Amino acid sequence: MELPSPNPRIIAQKAELIKRLQGVVASGAVISDTFETRAYECDALTAYRCPPLAVVLPGSTEEVSAVLKICSEMSVPVVPRGSGTSLAGGALPTEDSVVLGVARLNQVLETDYENRFIRVQSGRTNLSVTGAVEEEGFFYAPDPSSQLACAIAGNIAMNSGGAHCLKYGVTTNNLLGVTMVLMDGTVTQIGGAHLDAEGLDLLGLICGSEGQLGVVTEATLRILPKPEGARPVLIGFDSNEVAGACVSDIIRAGVLPVAIEFMDRPCIRATEAFAGAGYPDCEALLIVEVEGSEAEINEQLETIVEIARQHQPVELRQSGSAEESARIWLGRKSAFGAMGQLNDYICLDGTIPVSQLPYVLRRIGEMSREFGLDVGNVFHAGDGNMHPLILFDANKPGDLETCEAFGAEILKLCVEVGGCLTGEHGVGVEKRDLMTHQYAPDDLEIQMAVKDVFDPQWLLNPAKVFPLAVSETRRMPAE
Repeated sequence: MELPSPNPRIIAQKAELIKRLQGVVASGAVISDTFETRAYECDALTAYRCPPLAVVLPGSTEEVSAVLKICSEMSVPVVPRGSGTSLAGGALPTEDSVVLGVARLNQVLETDYENRFIRVQSGRTNLSVTGAVEEEGFFYAPDPSSQLACAIAGNIAMNSGGAHCLKYGVTTNNLLGVTMVLMDGTVTQIGGAHLDAEGLDLLGLICGSEGQLGVVTEATLRILPKPEGARPVLIGFDSNEVAGACVSDIIRAGVLPVAIEFMDRPCIRATEAFAGAGYPDCEALLIVEVEGSEAEINEQLETIVEIARQHQPVELRQSGSAEESARIWLGRKSAFGAMGQLNDYICLDGTIPVSQLPYVLRRIGEMSREFGLDVGNVFHAGDGNMHPLILFDANKPGDLETCEAFGAEILKLCVEVGGCLTGEHGVGVEKRDLMTHQYAPDDLEIQMAVKDVFDPQWLLNPAKVFPLAVSETRRMPAE
């Protein structure tokens, strides 16, 4: 993975830059010591690291505006950062960039239960949004596995989803409006506390733009009344292919569970050793959860169980209590951490048509043997958002490169069967050089023309999303 060469002019102006930044933010909000900036040298894609020139942690939209205006005037690249949980290198700095972190922007600004929205600063964590409204019987639907730590800013940047996106959608389906600061310091309001904004759908453009167009400092989010109840069923199978076929049949039957989660044997064994959730020893596991009134839950589960039994499950376990439900979900929520105890890994994010699950799972198994690396599959099966975890040894020469090659083949396979490169993690640096596999040159040109409008100097989040050779030619005129 290649990053652009640092600009010597920017490095030489570091002292002036730091002095100007310190003049517009609170004391201690600028980090320039080389040792201290290493805390920001990577995000959750830890295979790649690069200490930034400096880090600034503004405390308000006004401070963000002032910081961006200074960086724009000095042609300094800026890398927006939420909580640093990106699995695609979305917040990876360059040597001549300033990391702009929104961690201090963490307040609830407004709640309106009658109109069902909450307005928060973008550094607030995902789970704490629900925490702010749950006493009134509401919740915020998107629930990434990292929801305890990930920030709303990053959720918007990557259009994150989570286990319950099958029913409630991803971030874009739950985002009503944003306050965003452009690279030149201009503060703009897009959308608002209503269902549909007038004019062009700029909000749909911003959500998923990976920090390429502006820095979101506030977000108005849809909140929903909690359902009357919810209950999962755990289903074990003899093979990945049979589990995939069961998912296809559930969707085909017209049932809309709130979640359908998939785990294969490597993940099952790892989570059992890690969390002791009581999962069966089988090749593949589905967790299917439905919600509603007790009558609705029973009716939906009856259909799901009937479909599952047609596939000869080795175990079928319905939850009978809140404690049993928590244990069924325990292993799934612990999966990423559990796999990390086995070895280093890269987590992919390709999305495929649900009907292609059996074929794609079989091909991943075949490729695992071809590349000589183990892979664990855990993903949102209901919407086909796959998260293969490829295990490798970072201390073994060549292992990372083999892992990357394996991952690239999986992502190409996702595109070839009618899917796409990413479902919720974003492109970042991980998938940028695969963009030409999904998009024709004219398609990429249109996307880059949009960035030209919002960020003419191409200073925001450099070296991400678009193939490096192309994006650097776009940025060169501003140097």
